[in-house]
Amino acid sequence: MTAENSVIIRDISGLQDYTHCWQAMRHFTDQRTDDTLDEIWLLEHSPVFTQGQNGKAEHIIDPGTIPIVQSDRGGQVTYHGPGQLVVYAMVNLKRKKWNIRQLVTALEQPIIQWLADLTITAEAKCEAPGIYVNNKKIGSVGLRVRRGCSYHGLALNINMDLQPFLRINPCGFAALAMTQFADISPLKDIKTAKIQLVDYLLRNLGYTSPLYNPIIY
Repeated sequence: MTAENSVIIRDISGLQDYTHCWQAMRHFTDQRTDDTLDEIWLLEHSPVFTQGQNGKAEHIIDPGTIPIVQSDRGGQVTYHGPGQLVVYAMVNLKRKKWNIRQLVTALEQPIIQWLADLTITAEAKCEAPGIYVNNKKIGSVGLRVRRGCSYHGLALNINMDLQPFLRINPCGFAALAMTQFADISPLKDIKTAKIQLVDYLLRNLGYTSPLYNPIIY
């Protein structure tokens, strides 16, 4: 087992506060050393709109009572809420000798392969990172790299209320429609989704020695 092919997977139960998780990711990234194992966090957030570093205010149309957080990830505005599986990827890109585009692809391809195994055709789009089914977005990718290591990651719509996406221009696109697993496949349970997704993630991210530990704080 080496640090390069090992990863700690944290399956975090309950709805998590976005800002608290964001601060924990930043702290982990700032404190890690060259020998620190990469980590993947699987979780759900309480309802929140998050703006990326280049996010424009005009893409938030009617937030209502849902809070808005200005984040340090890439991309524009998106929504997180119950029933959406969030995958935070704390990856040492220097150790893997990867660039950011390779990591984006390694997060998109597991979803495309997973959907293909469910006989659903999905695709990624270079001009608008994420995963699409019939031109509707099912998964979004937003990352930040500090000190050669990534944090933030992937948000995948499993079985959620999609209505809040109508209050924004998702990822900065006014005409972008959203979809989810529950509307196009038999998969409706987020616990099952976590279990199934891990195998695809490990394969694409190049990990062969996963360690499971749910405690992050």
